[in-house]
Amino acid sequence: MKILIVSDTHGREENLKKALEKTGPIDLLIHLGDVEGAEEYIASLVDVPVSMVAGNNDWYSDLPKEEMITIGKYRALLTHGHHYYVGMGHDGLKEQAALKKADIVMYGHTHYPCLEQTENLTILNPGSLSLPRQEGHRPSYILMEIDREGTAHYHICYLGEKKKYLFF
Repeated sequence: MKILIVSDTHGREENLKKALEKTGPIDLLIHLGDVEGAEEYIASLVDVPVSMVAGNNDWYSDLPKEEMITIGKYRALLTHGHHYYVGMGHDGLKEQAALKKADIVMYGHTHYPCLEQTENLTILNPGSLSLPRQEGHRPSYILMEIDREGTAHYHICYLGEKKKYLFF
């Protein structure tokens, strides 16, 4: 099973299309918020189930604030993360994961890719496909693959070349 995990496209879906082309066929698309009105368009890009949550810029969206889904043997909590103050760390996410008995917590908001794994919990952030903030400013996403034994594997993936900025 192949799952494409993205976040923070902010109404700019060109890089989402590139990520879909690069990854090939997928079984599930997860978007972790800040779609800015492009929910239907994003869903139309794939012929697979789509799970999407609202971000802090999805003012008039009917998307859920967060969602619990099952992926194989894993319980995953999907959230944008801003309600858990993810810019300050993962403590709020870890508490919520324990309360909801989640094996995986997926969040966005910071525009920085992150993959933190412990024995009992995986916390991941795909970064942003449209407004990346990490060094090099390369658009990023996560590819999650479930192998034949049911074990999840994660890959942080990047699009394009590193951007070069000139400051005057």
